[in-house]
Amino acid sequence: MRERTIYFIFTDTGTYLSRMINLYTNQPLNHVSIGFDHELKEVYSFGRVNPKNPFSGGFVREDIRGEFLKHSKSAIYALNVTENEYLKIRHHVKDFESQASNYKYNFIGLLGVALKIEIHRKNAFFCSQFVATVMQGTDSFKLSKPTNFVTPSDIRENTELQLIYQGRLGDYPKHRLAEEVIDLPKDSLINLITKKVKRFI
Repeated sequence: MRERTIYFIFTDTGTYLSRMINLYTNQPLNHVSIGFDHELKEVYSFGRVNPKNPFSGGFVREDIRGEFLKHSKSAIYALNVTENEYLKIRHHVKDFESQASNYKYNFIGLLGVALKIEIHRKNAFFCSQFVATVMQGTDSFKLSKPTNFVTPSDIRENTELQLIYQGRLGDYPKHRLAEEVIDLPKDSLINLITKKVKRFI
């Protein structure tokens, strides 16, 4: 059966909200996003719609190279899923995207997690609740909690996830490119260098 890969991006942006969550959970990297390509050009979560306004929360397509995220501490994990699971997850995320204006950030839900009170709010999610929701029904990924109690550390502890990068988020593309060059066969590497040289001749 053909396998596809999805990515979980855990970050610490250093904002006041992030520091407060870190203090409560005693865990690092308390923001999680889901991505669909190894270059992380397509990454989604619930967070700041306007990076300068901490209260403008909702469904967002994130730019890991943007000013708000590129300096973040991060850990990136890969998960292999079946083709059908991949399409189902992607379709679920696209449903969120098509109705993005109807969604808001679930600040009250975070309080519910802290107080261990189950709070259901229509069209409101925090980051890990969103990721857990789109991953529901996936055999390759299981969680033992209701989605409105799931934290980023719960997702990160899943044994099926494979750590592929840890460090400054903005350095991730450079890391991937360096890996690709190192993994090239010798002849291909020579051809690559030759092409680069010819551009300057």
